[in-house]
Amino acid sequence: MDCFVYVLGCRSGSRQLTYVGWSNDVMARLAKHNVGKGAKTTRGRSWQLLHSEWFPTKREAMSREWHLKRDRKFRKQLAAKIKVATKKKRKKKRAG
Repeated sequence: MDCFVYVLGCRSGSRQLTYVGWSNDVMARLAKHNVGKGAKTTRGRSWQLLHSEWFPTKREAMSREWHLKRDRKFRKQLAAKIKVATKKKRKKKRAG
């Protein structure tokens, strides 16, 4: 069974938030998070996929999820991508 670990990100005011989870279908799971049917901590926010990894078993995916949840340095690096992407969008809007 294919399983994926994913990291989502969003901006909340001046903060960049990340969320780590696992799923069999990352895009379907992202859609659930964005309509408010995901984890309680993700409700009411617009999330974007920052990172995903494939694993052949649920056990391996859950193990990697556990490690990523504790890897604040990696998640902070990913969260920086949210900030850069948002700034680029703002520049385009102002110019156009």
